Amino acid sequence: MTDRDPLVPALTGLLVDVVWWLENCGDEEVDPDSAVKMMESLGWALLQLSPDQRQRLLHVLADLAEREQDPSRREFLDSFPSAIGMVEEQED
Repeated sequence: MTDRDPLVPALTGLLVDVVWWLENCGDEEVDPDSAVKMMESLGWALLQLSPDQRQRLLHVLADLAEREQDPSRREFLDSFPSAIGMVEEQED
């Protein structure tokens, strides 16, 4: 996939949707331990990306957050890189 490949933002959006769903679904929908394991697995996979790929993903996430109309989802997109372990949390 190239830097301008439209598949990158689409797949990034889907990844965020899965994590958003896992974080917001009830215990009766998904076992909490399974949800945590899945999110840890996703975080691990993202950390395996090359630095260039990770930087591209961070740019795509920032673009998605900028365009997001729902304030809570925008906040989720903004915090996604640190929550998934791609970057260290920044203190305010």
